[in-house]
Amino acid sequence: MKKQFVSNSQESVRMFRYEWMEVLSKVHYTVPLYLYVPVIMYLSWLALYEAQLSGWSFLGFAALGLFTWTLAEYVLHRFVFHYVPKAKWAQRMHFVFHGVHHDYPNDAKRLVMPPSASIPMATVLYLLFSLVLSGGPLYAFFAAFLTGYLFYDISHYALHHFNFKSEFWKKLKKHHMLHHYTDATRGYGVSSPLWDKILGSDFLKK
Repeated sequence: MKKQFVSNSQESVRMFRYEWMEVLSKVHYTVPLYLYVPVIMYLSWLALYEAQLSGWSFLGFAALGLFTWTLAEYVLHRFVFHYVPKAKWAQRMHFVFHGVHHDYPNDAKRLVMPPSASIPMATVLYLLFSLVLSGGPLYAFFAAFLTGYLFYDISHYALHHFNFKSEFWKKLKKHHMLHHYTDATRGYGVSSPLWDKILGSDFLKK
């Protein structure tokens, strides 16, 4: 496997000529919490009190939402973020969306998805899910889906910048660091190695 450039600096590399675009590409890791926790609470309220979804039904659709997130996380990371196009302009897009993270994995301002990207993506996904769900089931499902996304985003920052004592977090951090520093064609799960194990992209045991 060809050796890639990797910087260990926590500083941000400039990606855009225009300052407003540069600003929109950076975000403090707590911003997704301020943005999506109220949305999750509102969707949960809609499901339970407006749509009168029963507790068991809420838990069932929420479990489905969390499960769907784990698969979405894997598919997006493996087949979208790691798809390297041939066209020069498309390669630039790939670098902006994910390549920069592999070149500068400890860049503290580019470890969670900025609202400029996450809000449009969340909107599109909500509209897609609304084609098969509606009312209370949709609200419960998407509240849990967003909860899974938040866990992914915040844990991604933590895996790069926190030191852990828990065996669970140590194993998760090792899994992600192997993806960055050993083999970027394996270990696509960030918040869980579940789909890597199921789909054969886990790291080979020596």
